[in-house]
Amino acid sequence: MGDMTNSDFYTKNQRNDSNHEGGFGCSLLELRSLMELRGMEAVVKIQDDYGGTEGLCQRLKTSPTEGLEGVVTDLDKRKEVFGENLIPPKKPKTFLQLVWEALQDVTLIILEIAAIISLGLSFYQPPGGGSESCGTANAGEEDEGEAEAGWIEGAAILLSVVCVVLVTAFNDWSKEKQFRGLQSRIEQEQKFQVVRGGQVIQLPVSDIVVGDIAQIKYGDLLPADGVLIQGNDLKIDESSLTGESDHVRKSAEKDPMLLSGTHVMEGSGRMVVMAVGVNSQTGIIFTLLGAGGEEEEKKEKKVKKQDGAAAMEMQPLKSAEGGEVEEKEKKKSSVSKKEKSVLQGKLTKLAVQIGKAGLVMSAITVIILVLYFAIDNFVLQKRQWLPECTPIYIQYFVKFFIIGVTVLVVAVPEGLPLAVTISLAYSVKKMMKDNNLVRHLDACETMGNATAICSDKTGTLTTNRMTAVQCYVADVHYKAIPDPSSIPPKTLDTLVNAISLNSAYTTKILPPDKEGGLPKQVGNKTECGLLGLVLDLKRDYQTVRNQIPEEKLYKVYTFNSIRKSMSTIIKLPDGSFKMYSKGASEIILKKCSRILNEVSEPRVFRPRDRDEMVKKVIEPMACNGLRTICVAYRDFPANPEPNWDDENNILTDLTAICVVGIEDPVRPEVPDAIRKCQRAGITVRMVTGDNINTARAIAIKCGIIQPGEDFLCIDGKEFNRRIRNEKGEVEQERIDKVWPKLRVLARSSPTDKHTLVKGIIDSTLVEQRQVVAVTGDGTNDGPALKKADVGFAMGIAGTDVAKEASDIILTDDNFSSIVKAVMWGRNVYDSISKFLQFQLTVNVVAVIVAFTGACITQDSPLKAVQMLWVNLIMDTFASLALATEPPTESLLMRKPYGRNKPLISSTMTKNILGHGVYQLTIIFTLLFVGEQIFDIDSGRNAPLHSPPSEHYTIIFNTFVMMQLFNEINARKIHGERNVFDGIFRNPIFCSIVLGTFAIQIVIVQFGGKPFSCSPLDLEKWMWCVFLGLGELVWGQVISTIPNSKLRFLKGAGQLTHKDEMPEEEQNEDQEEIDHGERELRRGQILWFRGLNRIQTQIDVVNTFKSGTSFQGALRRQSSTTSQNQDVTNISSPSHVSLSNALSSPTSTAAAPSGQC
Repeated sequence: MGDMTNSDFYTKNQRNDSNHEGGFGCSLLELRSLMELRGMEAVVKIQDDYGGTEGLCQRLKTSPTEGLEGVVTDLDKRKEVFGENLIPPKKPKTFLQLVWEALQDVTLIILEIAAIISLGLSFYQPPGGGSESCGTANAGEEDEGEAEAGWIEGAAILLSVVCVVLVTAFNDWSKEKQFRGLQSRIEQEQKFQVVRGGQVIQLPVSDIVVGDIAQIKYGDLLPADGVLIQGNDLKIDESSLTGESDHVRKSAEKDPMLLSGTHVMEGSGRMVVMAVGVNSQTGIIFTLLGAGGEEEEKKEKKVKKQDGAAAMEMQPLKSAEGGEVEEKEKKKSSVSKKEKSVLQGKLTKLAVQIGKAGLVMSAITVIILVLYFAIDNFVLQKRQWLPECTPIYIQYFVKFFIIGVTVLVVAVPEGLPLAVTISLAYSVKKMMKDNNLVRHLDACETMGNATAICSDKTGTLTTNRMTAVQCYVADVHYKAIPDPSSIPPKTLDTLVNAISLNSAYTTKILPPDKEGGLPKQVGNKTECGLLGLVLDLKRDYQTVRNQIPEEKLYKVYTFNSIRKSMSTIIKLPDGSFKMYSKGASEIILKKCSRILNEVSEPRVFRPRDRDEMVKKVIEPMACNGLRTICVAYRDFPANPEPNWDDENNILTDLTAICVVGIEDPVRPEVPDAIRKCQRAGITVRMVTGDNINTARAIAIKCGIIQPGEDFLCIDGKEFNRRIRNEKGEVEQERIDKVWPKLRVLARSSPTDKHTLVKGIIDSTLVEQRQVVAVTGDGTNDGPALKKADVGFAMGIAGTDVAKEASDIILTDDNFSSIVKAVMWGRNVYDSISKFLQFQLTVNVVAVIVAFTGACITQDSPLKAVQMLWVNLIMDTFASLALATEPPTESLLMRKPYGRNKPLISSTMTKNILGHGVYQLTIIFTLLFVGEQIFDIDSGRNAPLHSPPSEHYTIIFNTFVMMQLFNEINARKIHGERNVFDGIFRNPIFCSIVLGTFAIQIVIVQFGGKPFSCSPLDLEKWMWCVFLGLGELVWGQVISTIPNSKLRFLKGAGQLTHKDEMPEEEQNEDQEEIDHGERELRRGQILWFRGLNRIQTQIDVVNTFKSGTSFQGALRRQSSTTSQNQDVTNISSPSHVSLSNALSSPTSTAAAPSGQC
């Protein structure tokens, strides 16, 4: 289907080729072929055919400086001629396709077959119908009408199967709809800076057209193909397209071709957009993949597993080599995301165990029934098997088979996948309101188990509104911003020029949105703080910039995490050069040999002067939590022109102008949020690039460290000294000595952040493996975000690269939203546990009743259709009711569960067994002496097509009533007394309980033959409800029994997961191989292990796979697709960060064999 739309897209775009495309000077095909060139080849072609980039811009009717005018007709025409900037997404699955998928469920298929056989046989009238010789088979034939009604049971089973299928399909459909909504939300969030009509504006990526002038900067994900017009020190990571890991230098003279889906790793510049959507390089690859072909089908399944969150247009690159646009560094950081989330691992295990038990029980039931019938008829009554009786006997056997299947249906917790899905989808929807945009569903639940959060400082803990509050200039330390008249005019001019020119021209301070508000800061916040200083000194930076526009800047060394400084060189009218630098004060001051004194004269600045300055100026500023920035300059002669590429010699011998202390206040709600985290057993660590004193001051303000406690605050140098051995390799034992006490890591590089996260995750110091969440906003945070169990990216300040690597995007950049995520995560886990507690009680009771009933009375007291109602319909509702409980603050009062705690705690086991005992006692009492109690006919040993009895109806009704009241008990799983607490905060729960009750009345009173019910009078109804209410009383009795008295329960809770997940602990970088995979033959495993080795070299294969194979246990798949998935999953094992892989190849290779 998708294929069609794509090719239409194509023909539409190519139709215009004949007439040079609506008046533009170049056709779509020309531009496409131009974008396929690289390097000098492209430069020559542009020069020869188009007369350079200016000529190219003229042909596209755009201006390199002013951009397009932005007239609507012009934009529409461009979209028509050159295409729009979006890749048509795949058509969603239709409702019917989802119905078909839901029908693939094995238990349902078995039921359908049984129902059809039963239907067929009921219409078959045996020839000598009345012959005595067929024995028991005819006992029920007295009433002709009853024999006619034989078809009802089969039909009813089919009907309930239809219900189940529709419910499942509807759920999948709404889930898909939600994800698409989420996807479009992410798409709208992604904006790009474009120049239109001389103004820089932010545009949604899909609105970019050919001929637009786009401004690109560090951290961007390029939204379209283009040609660079002007660039400063631009480096691009093209690994997502080419697989080349080295960053490619781009410049207008040597290699101006920029491709969509690649990442800007350094520098800035402007490009003219040449190809968008399906015509960009990425789009072409996409089309080759046939966005609707067979592979796409398989891919789509996996993409859906990724919750489709990675939207197509947002990431033009889910392309041939680019599965997900993956950073080189991100790949290095072993992608342990593949590992099944804690909950999924436990659930898969549990479901398999329950399924096996159910199968055994149902098989035994069928065998016992058949044997009993055979022995009774053919041995004890010595009957012959007569040909004409065959159909009647077969009808019996089918009935036995249906009973067996019923036992199986009840044993398998169908509601489980549903409960997980509903719970997660519900939470994700609600989390949007709490400013958490979840990109990977399982991240939401993993967050509940988080034990450590490594947070950035700037923007997350602080407001990210930088304001200059102190400065040291002309040998005076001003504690507040000085009056401009007190600074020597010459120094002031130099300072204003240095700040105005040596900052990204995209950084601006705009007037406030509303009267009396704060001015709006756009662009890099630290630079905004410095520009604010210029405005405070009553000068205007814009006039300086207008004198020297961006294209006149001679060379720019942009800021990156290695330099920690930025420098701009301008050519003066006399041909000489002047360089302005700014950066972290301790780094710039080391490079200064002079400083401007009180009369604007440079005086010598010796190392001992520097030490004194650090002591007297920088440390006091830092201890107040200020960020210190030093501004400096240097003059170069006109000739000989310096070698600008020799950075070390250029960035020395500077003259310091001033040191500015910039304040970034702590967000008011952060200290409280951090207190909540600490109470919930989560350690918060601050990892920042700032000076150690600044970091410590902020950490104390936030409450990360309390004065007088024994904690580590160290900087990156010290951290590396402590964790590396003599050879410079990181050692886990050394990290284990550092991380438990570490609270602040200052002046850290991206590698340090990644090392710390990996070290905590891999640590075996504590018996529970640590679950680490990381926040980040910069491109350099990519590796750490990817490595963490949950990566949070900043929605406002975050770069595209960071968002791409993250699992959850904080739309308000606020730390307190993380606390909400923890609350929701724990709530998901608890919801699933509540549902399990309820579901397993139903299952245990129903299976035992069906089994013993069948064995003793040859007929299950609960009929197939009744079982289906109880199991599927009711559990579906129950999963809705229990999975939508809103979270409460009390969730933050306990420690995280950890990975090894069994899913079913001892309290839950106590509840399940306790309620099971109560229900079984009641039901068996009713079954064997019920007819005497109520003075009615016994329903036991009824013939084949006999009418439904009141006796069995009472049993069924009581059973349902007990489940209903037990559903209220299930709301609490930690042994709380008050099960009604907060029940009215969850309207869904109340309406479902009442709704189920209403439907039950209808079934009993009017269900008749299909439901094997006979109407009951009021007195009997009261008894049923009364016995149900007993559940609540009994619940109180159970919670009085202390767990310590029930030693054996410990075992019972553990039984479900004997070896919870030890393998996960040793091989963090391997996926948890699930049961489907275990079945893969050993040979295959060896082959995959070989593949794993090759993969360290062929990064690109890994990129492609890691994006598309998220093992989703959220959907019940048919075994074939899951087999497919498993193969993909093993063939793309995330691999260990390269240094590790090289130092210990054995560990990586040995892991799979250990697990299989």
